[in-house]
Amino acid sequence: MQCRPIVLVLASTTFFISLISGCSTIAEKTNFISDDHIKSKVGGTLGASPEAVTILSRRTSGTDTYVEVRLPSKRVYTCTLNGGNALTLGLVNPPSCSPKA
Repeated sequence: MQCRPIVLVLASTTFFISLISGCSTIAEKTNFISDDHIKSKVGGTLGASPEAVTILSRRTSGTDTYVEVRLPSKRVYTCTLNGGNALTLGLVNPPSCSPKA
């Protein structure tokens, strides 16, 4: 009878791990941050108008969207935006940006 609790714990753990690993895939597949939304958010963080922001590259991993942008001053920044998918109900945190070295 002692095997039953162990089997139950292993099955629960396996199910939980499968559920968590699926969340990342769901977040990536349901990302709906538009380029205009990215330009608006990043422009606000960097003190530039959305029209002044040029997106050079963009990729999504889990709940994060990574972008590389350029301003008219020719300065290039890398920014991370968290959210904008089904798991975050479309909400996007303010981006974190830093100058590219």
